Amino acid sequence: MKDFAPLQPLDEHNRKLRGNVHPPDHQNPEPDENYNLVVIGAGAAGLVTAAGAAGVGAKVAIIERALMGGDCLNVGCVPSKAIISAARAMAAVRKAGEFGVQVPEGASIDFGKVMERMRRLRSNISPVDSVQRFKEKGVDVFLGQARFIDSRTIEVDGKRLNFAKAVIATGARASAPDIRGLADVPYLTNETLFSLTELPMRFGIIGAGPVGAEMAQSFARFGSKVTLVTSERGLLPKEDRDAADVLRRSMERDGVKFVSGARDVVLSKNEDGSIRMRNSQAENSYDITVDKLLIAAGRAPNVEGLGLETVGVEYSANGVTINDRFQTTNPRIYAAGDICSPYQFTHAADFMARAVIRNALFMGGARHSALVIPWATYTSPELARIGLTAESANEQGVAIDTFEQKMEEVDRAILEGETDGFVRIHTRKGTDEIVGATVVAPNAGDMIGEISLAMTRKLGLAAIAGAIHPYPTQAEAVRKVGDAYARTRFTPFVAGLFRKWLSWTR
Repeated sequence: MKDFAPLQPLDEHNRKLRGNVHPPDHQNPEPDENYNLVVIGAGAAGLVTAAGAAGVGAKVAIIERALMGGDCLNVGCVPSKAIISAARAMAAVRKAGEFGVQVPEGASIDFGKVMERMRRLRSNISPVDSVQRFKEKGVDVFLGQARFIDSRTIEVDGKRLNFAKAVIATGARASAPDIRGLADVPYLTNETLFSLTELPMRFGIIGAGPVGAEMAQSFARFGSKVTLVTSERGLLPKEDRDAADVLRRSMERDGVKFVSGARDVVLSKNEDGSIRMRNSQAENSYDITVDKLLIAAGRAPNVEGLGLETVGVEYSANGVTINDRFQTTNPRIYAAGDICSPYQFTHAADFMARAVIRNALFMGGARHSALVIPWATYTSPELARIGLTAESANEQGVAIDTFEQKMEEVDRAILEGETDGFVRIHTRKGTDEIVGATVVAPNAGDMIGEISLAMTRKLGLAAIAGAIHPYPTQAEAVRKVGDAYARTRFTPFVAGLFRKWLSWTR
């Protein structure tokens, strides 16, 4: 039986998961004479492509060498958010006294049950991505390694699939960055983290992007002594610095210790199996011992073994090269998802897949550059962003106006005791055209959707100001930003006209 790292321990939940996403008794079908579309990779991009294409009547095959559902179901969004929800529950218990709620002293986490719950919920969600479900949709499902034979043929498990168009949706995986001593120590990645059954009392994390930030805060809330090693840019280096600072303060309150200099860290293994982390630079010196180490920095595209050179598909360390219509350098072959996009998010892969269906099957004109993609980091508070920050606007020479609403001035945030954060929206200077936004709030991932809709549908900030929002909600902060823009339109000249009009109508 093939061993898959995410399926440890092999309990009833992981057996159920495997039965859905890589059933041991699966037999690959006999290939159709010719497919409209053959999809390689059954992560988010591949599954949406296959289901959507089959739904409009195309003859479709999908090929997966590992687990259907890809990273999101097995080692990404689903298991991580289950863990985060448990960590939030623990934080709420510890904070209950502030609300007049008395809880027993010494409340603690049963980490084994936290992880068992995660495995149970993951297995319950897995039928959505299962082999059986896609077979019922009319998709031919092949399990095995795919390899291009030529521009019309893919081989898998000794069978040859002829296609009119193909889609590469093989995604990316965790990669080991260049860290001194890393090869000599045991370490976790997102692909093995969710197989833990015991809480590491001392937990080191290298990489302060979304995965590192989310897991650092969660494990600290569980009771681990967490050390998070950041780059010189600090926490969430791609985000607004003010937003990252709000989050850092929250994580420090939860017990996360920050150290910088990820490039200078030196690792070694102690005799008892623990791991020593130290910095080679004297000005940022530290010497820390941890029981487990998570590497949350670096991704590599899954291009190996596909025979891309055979069919003239160019690729690099960043993935497969595509044009704005999602075509690779072989016009019969398209790509979608993490394998080809800097936006490595499930929802981005979903919408790229929808575009590929239109372009590959119906000669559509959907463009990668036209996608307006929001994202969120699910810490407490959450941090969500879309479009430009002030820093990136300056780098690109885009003149902006900035409007901001602090959460400490929003009634619902005050009532819930969640006043850290803000809503910050950037508009093109002198207009209400939204070019970017950052939201830091408990439900920022939900709140950013309104701004994403406005940007996608070319609605300005004035339109948001004119939309009635329920009171009291945290999303009212977005409307208040719209009000701030509206007040800028009430110029002295306009005020003078109003006064004159009112004096005439008394």
